[in-house]
Amino acid sequence: MRAALTRRAAAATAVLALLLTGCSGGRDDGRDADGTIRLRFQSLAWQKESVDANKQLVKEWNAAHPGVQVDYVQGSWDSVHDQLLTSFEGGEAPDIIHDASDDLADFAYGGYLTDLGPLLPARLRAEIPEQSWRTTTFGEGVYGVPFLQEPRVLIANTKLLKASGVRIPTPEDPWSWEEFRRVTKELTGKGRYGIAWPLKEPVSVTLNLGLSGGGQLFHRDDDGKAVLRFEEGDRVVPGTIHDQVNTDGSAARSALGMGGSDSLPGFFGGKYAMVPLGFSYRQQIIQQAPEGFDWTVLPAPAGAAGPTQGVSPQTLSVAEDSPHKKEAVAFIDFLLRPPNMVRLARGDWMLPTGTEALADPSLHTAEHGWNVGTALARGLRPAPAQSVRGYPEWKDKVATPALQEFYSGAIGIGELRKRLVDDGNRVLARYQR
Repeated sequence: MRAALTRRAAAATAVLALLLTGCSGGRDDGRDADGTIRLRFQSLAWQKESVDANKQLVKEWNAAHPGVQVDYVQGSWDSVHDQLLTSFEGGEAPDIIHDASDDLADFAYGGYLTDLGPLLPARLRAEIPEQSWRTTTFGEGVYGVPFLQEPRVLIANTKLLKASGVRIPTPEDPWSWEEFRRVTKELTGKGRYGIAWPLKEPVSVTLNLGLSGGGQLFHRDDDGKAVLRFEEGDRVVPGTIHDQVNTDGSAARSALGMGGSDSLPGFFGGKYAMVPLGFSYRQQIIQQAPEGFDWTVLPAPAGAAGPTQGVSPQTLSVAEDSPHKKEAVAFIDFLLRPPNMVRLARGDWMLPTGTEALADPSLHTAEHGWNVGTALARGLRPAPAQSVRGYPEWKDKVATPALQEFYSGAIGIGELRKRLVDDGNRVLARYQR
């Protein structure tokens, strides 16, 4: 595993210089000349509200802890995996690492992250539900604190929705996948599509929404090894999207290669009645929507398993090489106290994982659909491939091209199954010998 990670690191050496520039300083033992402990906190916050909230919390910690000072370091979601890999290999990793749970497996199994299990305060461990902790548990260890998550929701044009006369779904009574398909056909016409599926990155959408249809795709055999099986429930979500695009004409084919942000101009212009997006996109919609544009947040469709979705929460981890692990965990505990977790969630327009934080009244208002998101939180589950070694390679080399071809109509469900499962199991086998 270390050799494979090292080969990947070679492609990211250019990032090391940037890391050293942004993170260097202090002495080898992580102390200043006067003995002050200095921790480096690399944050991936990017929206202004989120960056401001993180920086303000760092400032508050530093004011209250003169002997343990935290330096804020700005990272980027676009390059975080390779950047962290390079920093781990070079011995220059930040002490406190912001990432996502589906990016942690290789780092955890590779020995780069601290097992936080023995270090976590009881308060923090109890505040976050066990199902969230499962997203950062690899083997017997806990390698990150899951703190922010977001369901996928439908953002709908309120005017078009009301004019159509379709039933308006609620978190308690969402559309079934069959009803959703009928609704998108009813909303289609006069140069407008009922739905746009921005599927430039199709894998997480397919897997996470697939849980509601009873799909799982990733399973464990009798020896505990990960295996892929494509069963009846795994057909529900990809089959619906495929048919909307290729049979009904209710989903815009041109949107398949888009990212979420790319679909917004067409949505604002009335080209699409609805767009499935992550909950945090609401901020972008508020910032970019034309004056007077009326939109609403609806729950995603649900299948046999009910309004269930997979999520990969944002996480905070501690580097194994950090000389001050206890102090790093103490900072994480401060950052994730319930009122602070609410501040971080509102800054990122996401949901906190913490039970007390999620109950905060400010997250249950109807404005901007906050109440829809919090109602969906109880159905959030760990993403299906959360702890599977080899998942990144399967995703990039097998699943992404196969799903893109299937959604475009280039291949059928049989070929999709063959590639996801047969080709996929060969990939996974290399990581589980």
